[in-house]
Amino acid sequence: MLRMREGEALAKWFLEHARDLPWRREPRDPYHVLVSELMLQQTQVERVVPKFLDFVARFPTIMDLADAEENDVLEQWSGLGYYRRARLLHRLARRVVEMGGVIPNSVDELRKLPGIGPYTAAAVASFAFGRREVTLDGNVRRVAARFLASAQTGQGADARFTEWILGLMDMTPPGLINEGLIELGATVCRPAQPDCSRCPLQSGCRARRLERQTDFPAPRAVRKPVRMRWVTACAFSADGRILVTRVDAAPILQGMWLPPWFELDGTGRDDDGERARSLLPCDVHQIGPGPAVSHSVTYRRIRIEPFVYELKEECRPGKDWKLVSPDHPGVPTSSLLAKLAGSCQPVWIEWRKGLNE
Repeated sequence: MLRMREGEALAKWFLEHARDLPWRREPRDPYHVLVSELMLQQTQVERVVPKFLDFVARFPTIMDLADAEENDVLEQWSGLGYYRRARLLHRLARRVVEMGGVIPNSVDELRKLPGIGPYTAAAVASFAFGRREVTLDGNVRRVAARFLASAQTGQGADARFTEWILGLMDMTPPGLINEGLIELGATVCRPAQPDCSRCPLQSGCRARRLERQTDFPAPRAVRKPVRMRWVTACAFSADGRILVTRVDAAPILQGMWLPPWFELDGTGRDDDGERARSLLPCDVHQIGPGPAVSHSVTYRRIRIEPFVYELKEECRPGKDWKLVSPDHPGVPTSSLLAKLAGSCQPVWIEWRKGLNE
């Protein structure tokens, strides 16, 4: 009976305080739920919202997505990172269309689709179709660990959390419980400085009674960052476009269009500018170094040291290269392109001014 009341309190709180996110609007669109869940993997909500709105405007239905070219999908995904998700979503859309165009409503059937793991299958089944499934993400695990004062980790902890959450669902729609727990963890039961006064579950929270909220859950082992240094060639045309090529051989950022680079395996050398210049497909004016930028890809922390060039008027880059606007590239790319353009464009502009003085 107590769990029922807790479930009702959580659902009421969620309905009153939930963030207005576009994929939550009623009636729920399973396609929107699916796209949002793929986008939200390892990406903050604030970054996802505008990209989600643009994506579903470009591909309004799963049939539209299936009909699109992969490059168009990757271009629309640009800026979210983890581009494997976009490729899998595209494959998933084509598979659903082959099956008749209807997104499955059960975990077992959803798990058969490309890119759908246990969590995503449970989330789509629960949020879009009201199935009694438990969505255990980091936010939910934190709320459960604090409520139960559980320092246990791994499968044993997940089994205990699942049992508690299923109890909350006994008299309350599963989707409201799952999304309520996610929202609670994201906005109130935060990793640091949880705001217990706003929590609908505060009366039953064991960690709060013990005044040990931040002791739960037990800290996770964090993969040590790998630090890398790249040197890149940022070449501009006279009209301000930047030269990019498709990344095919590198272990990361595959399929993205970016300025060419090489990795430093030690300290820089005096000829780094010439080495970067040699990556370009035609003759250029060598301007000089640009300010370094930082970029992260999963556990990699990359310092990029750019050199700035202007393409000579007779330069014809060839089919493996494109001149693109930094603001609207029109090709699949990474947020790294905007960082490099923002760093190097002022250097190029100053050089252009010097030509006219």
